[in-house]
Amino acid sequence: MNENMNQTIKNILGGVIAVVVLAFGYASVSYVNSYDKSIQPSSFRSFSVTGNGKAVGIPDIAEFSFQVVTEGGKDVSSLQAQNTNSVNKAIAFIKSKGVDDKDIKTEYYNINPRYQTYNCNPLILQSGNVQPCPPASIVGYTITQSVNVKIRAFEKIGDIMSGVVSSGANQVGALSFTIDDPAKVQAEARADAITKAKIQAGEVAKAGGFRLGRLLGIQGDSGYRAYDYGYGKGGGVETMSAPTAVAPTIRPGSQDVNVSVTMQYEIE
Repeated sequence: MNENMNQTIKNILGGVIAVVVLAFGYASVSYVNSYDKSIQPSSFRSFSVTGNGKAVGIPDIAEFSFQVVTEGGKDVSSLQAQNTNSVNKAIAFIKSKGVDDKDIKTEYYNINPRYQTYNCNPLILQSGNVQPCPPASIVGYTITQSVNVKIRAFEKIGDIMSGVVSSGANQVGALSFTIDDPAKVQAEARADAITKAKIQAGEVAKAGGFRLGRLLGIQGDSGYRAYDYGYGKGGGVETMSAPTAVAPTIRPGSQDVNVSVTMQYEIE
């Protein structure tokens, strides 16, 4: 009888152990599957779509640079005085047209020597010694000062760019237009890009016969940049007076601001 009871207890314990092992194994498999899905949701069950958005902005800043180039002899102090006087005269003219100090900035100031070089062959003397060519020597200096100007009153652009030459500048760079604070226009373009990406994701899910899952990631970039109008005056250092031609009327038009957004979705 004791043997039968012992056998019964063994059978019961064996069954319990088998149930526990099976339950543990099932729980382990479920946990592994759940954990794998949680840490790698995008490895094999995700897709990406890209939306391109656009918004139109109106430029509110015009920019150009002017240079004063002064060439002369070895008296650097005298050349600096000439150059500074011409720059100050040009800046005074610009300010007289209503441009603020904060919109006038010196870009660079260079002092470069000019050399006299000799094109000759070394001379061999009767003594056998070699007389080399004379070394290059400094014969003068060139001073260049460049100033960047922002113009907010567009009706004055033509007058300022023409008048700055007669006021002291001898080189004027190309005019460009920009948006002073492009963040608002970029936000509009980005919203357009996201909307288009969402629509595209829904179309892909429908065509593929699966449900659209959660958003896993989003990346974007903007293609905003200023553009050149191409109006400017260039000249040598002797071009010190402006022509009498009528200044052109400048129209900035509009600028397209483009933003690209890539969105990654989980497949359910």
